[in-house]
Amino acid sequence: MTALRTALVTGASRGIGAAIAEELAGAGCTVLLNYRTDGAGAEAVKARIEGNGGRAELLPFDVRDARATEAALAPFTSEGGRAVDIIVNNAGVARDNPFPTMKAEDWELVTRTSLDGFFNVTRPLVMPLVHRRWGRIVNIASISGLVGNRGQVNYSAAKAGLIGATRSLAQELAKRRITVNAVAPGLIDTEMLVGLPLEEITKQIPMRRLGTPAEVAKLVAFLVGEHAGYITGQVISINGGLA
Repeated sequence: MTALRTALVTGASRGIGAAIAEELAGAGCTVLLNYRTDGAGAEAVKARIEGNGGRAELLPFDVRDARATEAALAPFTSEGGRAVDIIVNNAGVARDNPFPTMKAEDWELVTRTSLDGFFNVTRPLVMPLVHRRWGRIVNIASISGLVGNRGQVNYSAAKAGLIGATRSLAQELAKRRITVNAVAPGLIDTEMLVGLPLEEITKQIPMRRLGTPAEVAKLVAFLVGEHAGYITGQVISINGGLA
């Protein structure tokens, strides 16, 4: 990866987002660490990056809130402002329940975080990328958006929508040397799996183990690098053979 790029990673205070942020910082990027409420987690990620000689800045805002997002990104969208070269839309939440008992607020929380979050973050940053004729956008989707999952109608719908947005936006931006791809993790060892019967779950995975956030981060780092300039509009699964 070319050094001196600036990367924005949403939902970067823990899990996959934190791993991506640390990986990109290690590759030479200045990383903007977005988070909504977990300031302590984001501070810890920043400290680890800086402890390893990297550069990171905190950028708190709620991706669901269009006005707050616009205000937070203003220094990067105004004429003569700082550039964001790489956008990683990682922010996401899960609120699982069988569809007949799913609450409307859980549907809205999940879909707005993934889909409205993608729109609110990416749209204001796209034209600066177009003007510079270079950029990388990676959307963190899920295996649930590809094959569906019981109890995750909201999450599956949100991630499937994100995959559709990825493919369409890639078509719009390709001629400007801006790539748009999605990464669809399977079962990754993060806080989202806490409380689940992991021994039974891993029996369903051909590789018989969970993936790690670091493995997802390595894939994202490749996609935002110079060598991935001819890869766009793709959904790349990382799931141990689960699907």
